[in-house]
Amino acid sequence: MHTRLVCSETGETVPIDRLQNLSPAGRPLLADYDLEALRESFTPSVVRARKQRSFWRFWEVLPVARPEDAISLGEGCTPLLACERRGAFAGFERLFVKDEAFNPTGSFKARGMAAAITRAKALGAQVVALPSAGNAAGAATSYAARAGLGCVLFMPEDTPPANIVESVAGGARVFLVNGLIGDCGKLVRAGVERFGWFDLSTLKEPFRIEGKKTMGYELAFDLADHEGSGGLQLPDVILYPTGGGTGLIGMWKAFAEMERLGWIGSARPRMVVVQAEGCAPIVTAFRQGEERATPFPNARTVASGLRVPAAIGDFLMLRVLRESGGTAVTVTDDELLRGVDELSREQGIYACPEGGAVWAAARKLRDDGWLRSNERVVLFNTGAGLKYNHLVDTTGVPRIDHRDPDALSAIAGSMG
Repeated sequence: MHTRLVCSETGETVPIDRLQNLSPAGRPLLADYDLEALRESFTPSVVRARKQRSFWRFWEVLPVARPEDAISLGEGCTPLLACERRGAFAGFERLFVKDEAFNPTGSFKARGMAAAITRAKALGAQVVALPSAGNAAGAATSYAARAGLGCVLFMPEDTPPANIVESVAGGARVFLVNGLIGDCGKLVRAGVERFGWFDLSTLKEPFRIEGKKTMGYELAFDLADHEGSGGLQLPDVILYPTGGGTGLIGMWKAFAEMERLGWIGSARPRMVVVQAEGCAPIVTAFRQGEERATPFPNARTVASGLRVPAAIGDFLMLRVLRESGGTAVTVTDDELLRGVDELSREQGIYACPEGGAVWAAARKLRDDGWLRSNERVVLFNTGAGLKYNHLVDTTGVPRIDHRDPDALSAIAGSMG
């Protein structure tokens, strides 16, 4: 179990036995573990032998004293799918998709909420609250219900309908706001002050990042299994769709922990932030050599998970990019939707728009020569395309009258 909480900027520690949000410096808190004490008992072979079909098989580096204390719906253990070399994908020899749509609530947000709500319940929280533009809302709803906690959500009124529906169905108190996620966040903060809710906003509590970091642990096992290697493997490049950036920061944390545990060496993947052209604060800051990002004005994109104009973990994301020798890329909404189409038609993966964005970015980086065709490249599809069905135009789907004896004659020519 974690031994202390540390400010990500100053290194100051705060008590771990009570509910915490930001550090005294107003920065995200990170959980630290006595990894040296775990080196003998917590090993890859021990993890492989465990029967849990969830990320709690890594419980020693998660916020529980015992795995049975976890609030779980079977999150994690998502597949790493090798892409078939056909069509637009033919130029990549070793391209993979880590498909987070297989999580219980249909997205990677299940990981963070499982860990955060596990710890919040253990420390006595009664009601959790957060702003969400999409999948975090459904995940928070489900895990709060599992834990027996109340859940209050503030969501932009143009949030994808599926996310609103799953939150209402799960019993959360949902409020639709005529603004962006930052406006929702202001309402959460006011409610925390007035009603005593516990704030689960991205990186404003310490444990959503702990759940998300398990993507990094799993990748090392996934690639080793794929390549038939005895030792753990990391990819050469990871492309990650970035809004709040918890998963990017979490995976980087996981790689450092695995090295301290003696599981891997010092080599790291080059990390790539992918953002929408209409909301790209991290890409802009990276290109300008800044340490912090300026809030992005008039943020607009159909990929709701990328519509985060200001992220509290901006300095951590920029640090990861520079330490890894990575880069940052924007794609247009047309490009990311075309990416969704190509992943679905050529790989059978109905990705969310954010997943389409990373594939579109990979094509750009390959065409520019930044990616080499023989590198092991992992794309993160962070959620199910089914949650974005409202973006798919089905008006052109033909209707057939089953009573017509010659109903199929009209399509005979088109069938070849």
